[in-house]
Amino acid sequence: MSRIQRSSIRKQLRQALRHALNVLPTAWRFALYRRMIDCDPAPPANLQLKIADTREELAACFALLHDAYVGSGFMKPHPSGMRVTQYHALPTTTTLCAKIDGVVVGTMSMIREGVFGFPLQAAFDLSEVRAKEGQIAEISALAVHPDYRKTGGAILFPLMKFMYEYCTEYFDTRHLVIAVNPDKIELYESLLFFKRLRDNVVDRYDFANGAPAVGATLDLAHAPALFEQVYGGRSTRKNLFKYFVQTRLPNIQSPRRRYHTTNDPVMTPEILDHFFNQQTQGFAELDERRRLLLRSIYGLPGYDAVLPPTPPSVAGHHPLRRHQRFSLRCPAQLVLGDDAPLPLTVIELSAGGFQAESKVPLPLDADGIAQVELGTRDCSTVQVRIVRNGGPSSQYGGFYGFKLEATDEVWRRCVAALEQGQTAADLMRPMPIAVATPVGPTAARLADVALG
Repeated sequence: MSRIQRSSIRKQLRQALRHALNVLPTAWRFALYRRMIDCDPAPPANLQLKIADTREELAACFALLHDAYVGSGFMKPHPSGMRVTQYHALPTTTTLCAKIDGVVVGTMSMIREGVFGFPLQAAFDLSEVRAKEGQIAEISALAVHPDYRKTGGAILFPLMKFMYEYCTEYFDTRHLVIAVNPDKIELYESLLFFKRLRDNVVDRYDFANGAPAVGATLDLAHAPALFEQVYGGRSTRKNLFKYFVQTRLPNIQSPRRRYHTTNDPVMTPEILDHFFNQQTQGFAELDERRRLLLRSIYGLPGYDAVLPPTPPSVAGHHPLRRHQRFSLRCPAQLVLGDDAPLPLTVIELSAGGFQAESKVPLPLDADGIAQVELGTRDCSTVQVRIVRNGGPSSQYGGFYGFKLEATDEVWRRCVAALEQGQTAADLMRPMPIAVATPVGPTAARLADVALG
């Protein structure tokens, strides 16, 4: 029997099983799916889960994704044998890989909102999700090697656990969004409690070669309680609450970061050139607006030669804002006069200021001293003025803009690293900076506050 015949028979069997399940009430189907869970809390030691950060790992992920998408009819075969999308070029996209004995057997990408938005926003309305607090990430580009698709989730569940940990602990993400084939949506609804973005199915989803799609979302702030409610009393291998929230897998290689950045970009000029100029024509196919947006985030030496050219006349017709290459989430405290320290969370910084969330309302035009933990070993003390109220927050008192009146070497070194380093690996290297003289009040006052 040929491979095509076997594939056709399997497809017919799956269709027959789906038709049989569709006869059951929804609650029964969901209960059946949950009984099929098999999440091993102690995977074999030869399974490794990590961020794909080399050209070889990314190529293996893109090839695996290509074969899975072609096999499902979600894309036409590409001469490169890879599925590489424009979103993979952005520093706000992270690709995970699962490896067995060093060979990539599974992959998944998380696309946090960047200069290109999200793939699914062309077909689904995200206004209700955007109206809530927290960053959004689209889960996309999921593929498991055919040899491991019938192993009870031996690759899929560890990948999903890694995704859950990465989004909640490293990626500063609260809301997940997905666009999946209608045949798969009930698995996400029943196992992970995703809620549909709209009742009806999108008949043609261009990002998946015109296949039908269903959009859905999950609020990660509420997920642990939902998991515990449904899975809390179940046996270990069927308890997704314990697996996702409480279990730590030694197989997961967490990202190494010097600063409290919230993404892990890996695209060097050489890697961008390889995937988007040599293996595919990804950059050549971008419109002029997106070419400009790419240049707005890759403004360092070495990138200019590999990015797609843009006619000088176009720049004047496309006003662009300079985008932050790295976002952060840094614990901090603010001292105003003789008052007790107020907790802050710094979410964006620059050489001249930062933006932060405050749990209480703050007075505008007030001067103070802020202590900011930029990294686990990098604590900065700076003098600031509150210059802008960025609006209220249901969880915090509000978002505020702070102007720096005086900085220290720790702050300047961090800013230099963010400005001069494009990849996560760059930030781990020592970054020499020019010594600057603090402006405004004397540096001695900062030292006094730092010493307590």
